[in-house]
Amino acid sequence: MKKHITSTAIPTHALKTEALASMSASFERFCLAAGVETLSEMMDQDAEAVCGARHARDEGRRAHRWGRTKGKIGFHGGKIEVERPRVRGFDGEERTLPSWESAVGENWLGEWAMNQMLINVSTRKFKRSVRLPGGDVPASDGAGLSKSATSRRFVALSAARMKEWMETRLDHLDLLVIQIDGIHMAEDMLLVAAVGVDATGEKHPLGLVEGATENAATARALIANLIDRGLDPAVRRLFIIDGSKALSTAIRRAFGRDTLIQRCQVHKARNILERLPKSMHASVRSALRQAWELDDAAKAEKLLRNLARRLNADWEGVAGSILEGLDEMLTVTRLGLPRELRRSLACTNIIENVMGTARRVCRNVKRWRSPSMAMRWTAAAMMEAKKGFRRLKAHKQLPALRAALDRQQPGTSTERPLAQIAEAA
Repeated sequence: MKKHITSTAIPTHALKTEALASMSASFERFCLAAGVETLSEMMDQDAEAVCGARHARDEGRRAHRWGRTKGKIGFHGGKIEVERPRVRGFDGEERTLPSWESAVGENWLGEWAMNQMLINVSTRKFKRSVRLPGGDVPASDGAGLSKSATSRRFVALSAARMKEWMETRLDHLDLLVIQIDGIHMAEDMLLVAAVGVDATGEKHPLGLVEGATENAATARALIANLIDRGLDPAVRRLFIIDGSKALSTAIRRAFGRDTLIQRCQVHKARNILERLPKSMHASVRSALRQAWELDDAAKAEKLLRNLARRLNADWEGVAGSILEGLDEMLTVTRLGLPRELRRSLACTNIIENVMGTARRVCRNVKRWRSPSMAMRWTAAAMMEAKKGFRRLKAHKQLPALRAALDRQQPGTSTERPLAQIAEAA
């Protein structure tokens, strides 16, 4: 008894004719059939180029036809089965058809998987997100739409992109500002990232390292990676951090003891207010804002010390927190920067927004299997956040920052008053 085998390959002309008759309901299937038929014609032309016309005795032919077989190409995040001709050379080796190699060489499957994961589609729902249940395009077994196949493609593409990003040179970037901050992925897993702002106000994700805690060793590993990729430690830049002493220590060890560091004023205010009763929040917040808005660093420091003195009687610990790192809280004020630029550079909002994107992208992950997994996901999220980057709001005033940084270079004159630096914008 003969066994009947039904091919699962997509038919071409008949399917296209049928879909064309009801295009309004089956336009996607019509496009698929038209594409498959076009690919079949291209493969037939490739076969004819090396084998000559069918049933003709061409002395210049270099191979001969060897039947047909089925293969799979990417379509809508998965795979479809297509019938293709086989060609063998006179040496018995199978020859590849250029059109088929081009069709299977596209990395659309990985791109689909990466895109769906970045918009929070879970691997279990991937098939439903790219193929309608009961829709016109079939999704047979082996279509590459399973959660494991989707995960493998995401892992491969995200690892390749992270490797490429982490090896990108930084020599060509004229960076004036670097923000560094950490994000906790698990109880004993933390990632430290860096984002830079160049002289035109454009923002650039710079690097990412893993660690157990936000300690000096983790920060030094990140800085060492940036320097290895071309970040010149001799060039003066403004570093903005959340107040971590480990970050401050690592930055000064790599870039010099007199490196300019600005502590995030938003973090400082939050830490202070969280330790006070709600009845005191309004007055303390007003005093902090008044100090940070002053153009005179000496007056701002005096205002903050007065606030600490008033709180010292009943809230000694909070008063100490206000005075801790006071110099680094007013760095942008001491540089004499314009007010709009100070507001942009007095906090870590840029990198906080990047970390917010990372939390959104990673929210479907229930368990981090390894630090490398967390690195891949976070790197992909940082590249996703980069798509929405806009220039620094006060980018037209960045020449004032460059002038202030130039004044800090060793051997430069310090006679120019800071007021003139603000006018450089």
